[in-house]
Amino acid sequence: MKYSGLLLILGIIIALIPGAMALNVVTTTSVLWDPVQEIGGEDVNVVYIADPTVCPHLQGDILPGLIQKNAENLEKADLFLAHNASMDIATMQAIEKFRDSNGYGKTTWKVLKPDTVWNTPDTAVELADTVLGWLKAADTTKANAFEERAQAYKEKIMAAGNLTDEEKGLLAKKYAVAIAWQRDSVENWLGINVIDVFAPEFALGGNKTPAKIVDALKADPQKLYALDLLPGGGKIYVIENMQSGEMAKGIAEALEDMAIYSNRVIFTNFPKSVEGVNSIPDVLKYNKNLILQ
Repeated sequence: MKYSGLLLILGIIIALIPGAMALNVVTTTSVLWDPVQEIGGEDVNVVYIADPTVCPHLQGDILPGLIQKNAENLEKADLFLAHNASMDIATMQAIEKFRDSNGYGKTTWKVLKPDTVWNTPDTAVELADTVLGWLKAADTTKANAFEERAQAYKEKIMAAGNLTDEEKGLLAKKYAVAIAWQRDSVENWLGINVIDVFAPEFALGGNKTPAKIVDALKADPQKLYALDLLPGGGKIYVIENMQSGEMAKGIAEALEDMAIYSNRVIFTNFPKSVEGVNSIPDVLKYNKNLILQ
């Protein structure tokens, strides 16, 4: 009887310690970290591993340091979340190797559907719903709290991505050459007319490298002049992705040589990659304002 009473008191004490009963979550990227911390709130402890300022394909040399930095979290995690795509496969493998070598047990992942994106309001909400389902399955006792926070989070996303009728009208008159990873956000969310896309050599069969886009633009300059892009006319945006490096500088310079008024801007895809951009709603707002300001 005395022993049962002590256990009860101990349980009450633990329950009163902030975070003591929280679900411990590890995500590969800050993209998954953001909805977990927003929806999970005080009921989760979550960390991400990959550096959001660096291309996921180029994390190899820095992963050992990132793994060591989060060693304690990797030992006690209850839930592991990943994209399971080329962008985070190296991070997943590094986590599994670390846990295996330290005897922490099998690492079981929850992964997104192939080709999941999050850089438009609609796709970011879909991501939030997926994360909500994972958290509810992992801790059914907090389902109602997760639901309430998810609703608030989705409202933040839609507010951040909202465009006024005036803004939609302005953007519908604009043109862009965009990196392939941002085409959906540029074309289907912002409503900008995408003339062409570019990508690294390893993507799209190597047929859309910046050098090949420059050749294509120069081959038919009248097509661009017809868009009223001469100085004093419209403007063409060259839209890059921060994590992919400065790929499109040559495209912007080629347009300048052709006397076409262009503006090179650099979107981001990851929370925590730019000062003040701490969430997916912040990412949407940041990218939108690069065009509207």
